[in-house]
Amino acid sequence: MRKLLFAAMSVLLAGTAHAENIGITIARSDSAFLTILRQGMEDRAAKLDGVSVQVEDAQNDPSKQLDQVQNFISSGVDAIVVVAVDGDGTPALTKMASAAGIPIVYANHPPADADGLPATAAFVGSNEIDSGTLETKEVCRLLGGKGSVYVLMGPLNNHSSLTRTKDIHDVIATDDCKGMSVIEEQSANWDRLEASNIMTNWLSTGREFDAVIANNDEMAIGAIQAMKAAGTDMSKVVVGGIDATPDGLAAMAAGDLDVTVFQNAIAQGATAMDAAVALAREEKTERHIWVPFELVTPENMKDYAKANQ
Repeated sequence: MRKLLFAAMSVLLAGTAHAENIGITIARSDSAFLTILRQGMEDRAAKLDGVSVQVEDAQNDPSKQLDQVQNFISSGVDAIVVVAVDGDGTPALTKMASAAGIPIVYANHPPADADGLPATAAFVGSNEIDSGTLETKEVCRLLGGKGSVYVLMGPLNNHSSLTRTKDIHDVIATDDCKGMSVIEEQSANWDRLEASNIMTNWLSTGREFDAVIANNDEMAIGAIQAMKAAGTDMSKVVVGGIDATPDGLAAMAAGDLDVTVFQNAIAQGATAMDAAVALAREEKTERHIWVPFELVTPENMKDYAKANQ
């Protein structure tokens, strides 16, 4: 009887030895891309034995995200995944988690302390130097190296937005693209409606332009909607975006979006979850884990049709 009881206890302990609860705080739940990223995390967690997740929406508020991380720590989660609202606020999050002995993994939005993360922390994302560079080089190619462009930026406190915008200027500064010039650039905060309103204002000036380069697909779509509403001949305007979201690919299939860059949200989410679980189990992982960007054009878009769904 004692042997049977011991065997039963052994089975029970084996089944619960790796039961992890992972706290996830997402910058904003109304983002198409971040919704796919979250899906990648949740799908991966569902495939891992004994792993459960608790997801919170920071509603694009750094102070709310700070409170969420504090609550995760108080509730005793085994690891925390953060899609940061503001990269500059991440050192405080890292410090809190480290002091509590809880691993923390940043996904998509690089933390300000990326180069100094402790052994119990990691960053999973894609190298933004590649994103805006791939996008703008293709726009340059389509324009034959010359033309006037509008630039739609993401939030001005967002690392990805700042880097993608810098990429645009760096490409335009090259010999092959120095015939291009930026008419104006403005932040639309990743948002389709904001981008549409900004594009409408630009169109009202009557100024001629050749391209719109957006930091993401949502803003590119907003610009497209404004141009089509104003009767713009889309065959004479090059529009670029980033992320290759389902809506972005639909706009490309319709002949409105000329270039996007695939950011593998599903892979980022799954890899972030793998890293969080590994650190929770006191296993080693790389401090920086890169998921490559890939150029998407009408010629190869079919290869990405189901990639971020």
